[in-house]
Amino acid sequence: MTKRATNRPLLLMLYGFPGSGKTYFARQFCDRLQGAHIQVDRIRFELFEKPRYDKHENDVIMHLMNYMTEEFLNSGISVVYDVNVMRAAQRHALRELARRSHAVPLLIWFQMDAESAYLRNLTRDRRRVDDKYAAAYDHSTFNSLIGQMQNPTNIEDYIVVSGKHTFNTQFNTAIRRLRELGLLTSEDLAPVVKPGLVNLIPQPNVQQGRFDPSRRNIIIRH
Repeated sequence: MTKRATNRPLLLMLYGFPGSGKTYFARQFCDRLQGAHIQVDRIRFELFEKPRYDKHENDVIMHLMNYMTEEFLNSGISVVYDVNVMRAAQRHALRELARRSHAVPLLIWFQMDAESAYLRNLTRDRRRVDDKYAAAYDHSTFNSLIGQMQNPTNIEDYIVVSGKHTFNTQFNTAIRRLRELGLLTSEDLAPVVKPGLVNLIPQPNVQQGRFDPSRRNIIIRH
């Protein structure tokens, strides 16, 4: 099997309400375009049997996410960074990471109304691969979370898709932007290159806390 590939590594960032379809898009995108899907919710549940979503836990996970992302980009492999990049400072740091790795950063904003996104959040089916690891929020937590989100501004390079549209429509919007950026042509097809396993605790100064080292190997599907 072959997949379409960009001629430079791409760092694809995702922004939108919980339930707007970011993980579903990320998985499907990596089924069509060569890249590593690095999913924050899966990493959390692989590392922590009973996640608390506290600061220490979040710091460990984000350290691993960024390390893995940089390793893949430096190897010439595109990354779909499956975290809701809620804050402008977070997106700025990721763009700098991409530039250090000679990759092209791009943000996709999944737009939909908060009520529909919240209803999706309530009706997650844990038997589905895209819902298996996702957090479920009560109404108060959901509203608090979206209240902390900082929408992209005109100085950021992003595209907008509807969270209610089909994946094919969303994918075609992304592909058009990749062509505009010169990253993709209709002739760009390349064999699949499977990313290897990444050592998820690369630096000894990360305190283990509740981290279980027996759960450390995570396979990133390509």
